[in-house]
Order: sequence, then structure tokens, then C-alpha cells
Amino acid sequence: MLRIGCMGQIISLMNHKGGVGKTTSAINIGAGLLELGQKVLLVDLDPQANLTLSLGIPRQPITIYESIRGESPLVPFTVRPGLDVVISTLDLSGAEMELINEAGREFILRELFEMIRNDYDFVIIDCPPSLGLLTLNALTSSDTVFIPLQTEFLAMQGLAKIQQVINKVKLRLNKKLRIGGVIATMYDHRKVLNRDVVETIKKYFGDAVFETMIRDNVALAEAPAQRQDIFSYSPKSPGAEDYLALCKEILERSRKELQDA
Repeated sequence: MLRIGCMGQIISLMNHKGGVGKTTSAINIGAGLLELGQKVLLVDLDPQANLTLSLGIPRQPITIYESIRGESPLVPFTVRPGLDVVISTLDLSGAEMELINEAGREFILRELFEMIRNDYDFVIIDCPPSLGLLTLNALTSSDTVFIPLQTEFLAMQGLAKIQQVINKVKLRLNKKLRIGGVIATMYDHRKVLNRDVVETIKKYFGDAVFETMIRDNVALAEAPAQRQDIFSYSPKSPGAEDYLALCKEILERSRKELQDA
């Protein structure tokens, strides 16, 4: 296994708009990095638990909810060797209200990660589609943020708000935080609108936009129904090709950052 560093890189996948391919990207980036020899921890921080459900993980005694409440350290579930998941539950939906008076509530997740991040090359957090305390915890814990963005006009609304939130967290809570990449999802090169949206986000985010675009591919929608990632479900599909290419870009960027550090 070619390790990129001694400490796991923590990446949040964030977009407060739902339906942009955030959970699909979290799962398949994790699985793609595993294909490339990396050890990965996926963290389902969404109360809807879509990542947990998509991988067919049964309810466990300890979930992210118990850990955030201070009842337990993180307890990863091994999906297969090299790919672990901290699962979520609907109970997590009450966490923001329960922690409202907790001292240092923005740093709970960061403290939990300190005990395990050295065990992984990458920790990938699937954030909820909101900008509340759970997402704030993710950003305070993370090195970088990836923004999955559907290549449709409405998906672009709110980009300024996302950048504003990231900048505030960077200023007040996590100096090292930065936007590590923008992922264009559900892309169809035949559609003028899709091409125009990609050009617009490249003007807005520049080199942060990944060269690899995730094509609209039915296998990506079918895989969760079979409780599998795209590499297990359909390894020769365009979806698998795209996510593997994206993961190669992610590794290349990570290695370059280590060299420049």
C-alpha cells in the first residue's frame, strides 16, 4: 500500500442542496481510493443515514450519534478490508438541539478523530444537506472540503453562501481549512446547459474544479439499491471509470500538497 502521509487527510463532502450526488460521491470516492491502495474511513454525518443504507450496513450498537453525545469513541464498521464506515442513524437529527448548550460543541468531531485519524490515509465525511452544527463540526475537523455540484442551473444557486460559511470557519475555527475540489456530477456532454454550467463553475472556482466529471450513469443510481459501491456493482461502467479517474486526481493533488508543504 502506497501511503501518502503519516496522518489521514480529512475531507468533508458538503453542499446544502440535496440531490447533487454528495452521498454517491462520498461512497465511491472512498471505494475508489481503496482500489488505489488507500485505507479509508467513511463517516456518515447525515441523520438520513443514506450512506449507511446504501452500503447495506445493519444497525450497530454504537453510531456517530452516541459518539457525538460523548457516550463512546468512534466505532468503525468494516465493510471490507481497508474500507471502514462510522454509521449514522435517524437519532442524529436531534443532536443539534441536544448539544446547543455544550461547551466547545463545534470541536466534538475533531476530538473524536484525533484518536483514529492516524489509522487511515483518508477520512471522508458525508455532511448533511444543511449548514447547521453537524456540518460545522465536519468543517472544523477537516483539512479540505469537496463540493459536489450537479451540472444544472439551480444547483449553482447558493455557491456564494457555501464559500461564505467555509471562509468563516477558516477565520474563526480552523485556519487550515480550504476548498480542495469541486466535483461536477450528473454530467451529459450532449447538453449545452451542462457544458455552460461547468464553464461557469470553472470561472468561479478556477483550478479547484476537478478535470474529471462524473457522467450521468444509471449504474450509479442502481448500485445503492444493491447495497454496493459502483466498483463492486459494475466495475466496467462509466460511473466506475469516472470515480476511479477522480480518485487518481485526488491522490495526485494530495501528493503535490505534501511535496509543497
